Amino acid sequence: MGIDKVSTGTGRARTGAAGAHTGTGRKRRIDADERRARLAVRHRLAGAARATSVEEVAGSLVALHATDPASVFLSVGARLSGKAGVEGPVREVERALYEDRSLTRMHGMRHTIFVFPTDLVPAVHASTTRDVATRERAMLLKDLRKGSAYDEEWLAETERLLTAELAARGEATGAELGQAVQRLRVQYVYGVGTRQEGNQPLSSRLLRVLGMEGRIARGRPQGTWTSSRFRWTLTPERPDPGDEDAHAELVRRWLATFGPGTEADLKWWTGWRVSDVRKALAALGAEAVELAEGTGYVLPDDTDPVPDRVPDPEPWAALLPALDPTAMGWLHRDWYVDPAHKPLLYDRSGNIGPTVWWNGRVVGVWAQRPDGEFVHRLLSDVGAEGRAAIAAEAERLAGWVGDVRVTPRFRSPLERELSGGGTAADAAGGTTGVVAREAAGG
Repeated sequence: MGIDKVSTGTGRARTGAAGAHTGTGRKRRIDADERRARLAVRHRLAGAARATSVEEVAGSLVALHATDPASVFLSVGARLSGKAGVEGPVREVERALYEDRSLTRMHGMRHTIFVFPTDLVPAVHASTTRDVATRERAMLLKDLRKGSAYDEEWLAETERLLTAELAARGEATGAELGQAVQRLRVQYVYGVGTRQEGNQPLSSRLLRVLGMEGRIARGRPQGTWTSSRFRWTLTPERPDPGDEDAHAELVRRWLATFGPGTEADLKWWTGWRVSDVRKALAALGAEAVELAEGTGYVLPDDTDPVPDRVPDPEPWAALLPALDPTAMGWLHRDWYVDPAHKPLLYDRSGNIGPTVWWNGRVVGVWAQRPDGEFVHRLLSDVGAEGRAAIAAEAERLAGWVGDVRVTPRFRSPLERELSGGGTAADAAGGTTGVVAREAAGG
């Protein structure tokens, strides 16, 4: 859970929803340059497009990948302007998550933890999480019946005691709940009759199911902003949209930020069946455009070329964290990631590590060493202007991170090497020659 297994290669997407065409009867072509211009502005990465609040960043990106808690803060920090960009996002992200609740941490696409704008939570739950939660509950009950004397009625009473305790406390850790509700400390035999057979505690699995059902949510963690030891809290009542409306709303937000994209991009990002993707595109009246990898889609009012729809951004640099929403936004990535660099940028499961960006392309990798120093290596020649801009972003990042140490949960080969945790050859299975060749110019 929490690991995105993806293909980072190319492929051709099948045509789904019908779309508008140019006056000549052909679909308008959107090339890589235009896609990078859209990305710069809509992902709040170009200097003039940076945000002034945490909520602006989260709303612009649809979802912040939160399997690694630090990534949320690093993704926001890379996109804030002015005083907020210098002082860093920590206080404001914590306010939004734990005080104002304008952001919510929950299971979302691909069984993965994300931080969403709270107003999007009902659509995410109805379109994506609810069916998974139903299956998780059924599996838990099945395992309890096989491996213990407990049944559905007993589990329901346990949940009632748990939620009553949370209502009284406001928030609590799993350990605190286990001390107060003794039933949470019971064990059952998991995997009866299989090689995985063994005792398993109820508490962590039940908390996970209740979280996926939207009845409880992860609150403020123990420790610093890099910690994943979360307290739990009850969630308020929320609207429950219909499936079709929920699917369409999530796709609408994705297209507004990531469009154009292919059916394959959307299928991968959402984790849905392709039939659900096509229904949502049709419901929105999404318009077909031509991309290098096949047919892509944009919202009906988003077909005009740059700079009519998107201002031409000034040159920009960014240091984005592992699993950043921009880097993980599409299945097909060759328009912003050089295929020759992929063995250095992704772990074995397809999760991207920390990356250095220049004008819409991944051009390098950054890391933090055990002594706190931030270092980076360029894999492409970005010229003097690019090197200066990247160095300024690295200095800004180091300034607000301060004495905190940030180690990605999912580490790419080159990040490991830069941080002092081994060579890229060790992690990637023989890419030393690639490292030496590509880094020589940077």
